[in-house]
Amino acid sequence: MKINWYPGHMKRARRQIGDMLPRVDVVIEVLDARLPMSSANPVLRELNQHKPCIKVLNKDDLADPEVTQEWLAHFEKEDGIRALPLEAREPLSVAHLPELCRNLAPRRGKRGKPVRTMVVGIPNVGKSTLINTLAGKRVARVGNRPALTTCPQQIDLQNHILLSDTPGLLWPRLKDQRGAYRLAASGAIGDKAIDYVDLALFAVEFMAFRYPEKVMHRYKFETLPETAAEIIDEIGRRRGCLISGGEIDLQRTAELFLRELRAGRLGRVSFERLEDMVVEETEEDL
Repeated sequence: MKINWYPGHMKRARRQIGDMLPRVDVVIEVLDARLPMSSANPVLRELNQHKPCIKVLNKDDLADPEVTQEWLAHFEKEDGIRALPLEAREPLSVAHLPELCRNLAPRRGKRGKPVRTMVVGIPNVGKSTLINTLAGKRVARVGNRPALTTCPQQIDLQNHILLSDTPGLLWPRLKDQRGAYRLAASGAIGDKAIDYVDLALFAVEFMAFRYPEKVMHRYKFETLPETAAEIIDEIGRRRGCLISGGEIDLQRTAELFLRELRAGRLGRVSFERLEDMVVEETEEDL
């Protein structure tokens, strides 16, 4: 199926972000460390107006560490870009972020002249969690569903840093369906826009190719079945996802697999490697 998800508030969010950017000193773009390319919104890049930008690779604890290091080196090559891996729920993990903001706006960050930052990103990458951790209290809504933040707000961190929280923003048409499937596998796209069985087959095929040992370890396979459909069937059988007559309940199995994958139960996984993204961009240009 084709994945396309663009809640109505996102059109308004795009306009709001564009209106606020001229008064912003530093942009904090929150990415999912497991898919730094697909979770980077080209609309945000278009609106950024060459502001200094910190690319936060959140959910670093769920991503393949070797792959994350490759992405960090890649981002740091760009002018005006700094990259930082972190886990937004952990205070120690985000502790260096305010200092980095002040370094990128050296003329501000003092009494009466706070560094004005804007936190942007696609839904469900952890923007609100990051803000709450920086503030030391709950000031932004947090949940395990995308698109919870629907209007911007400002938070004074009381350390000469002023944060603007913004709604998660996806682009109107998810042109790159491979990227759309990776986003959906990570949990960034609403349930109504996806077919769980179709998505699970995609995710299982990816895992069997890139991380077969993790699938085998999690589900106690001695040898991995040849196809994604066979793997899904066997997972369902081993986890008791059955319906009358002993048939596999594919919906329950798909939901179980995706839930465990998103939660890191299969281990640290990156859906995107830098070399793969270069190949995909080359194919799109042909």
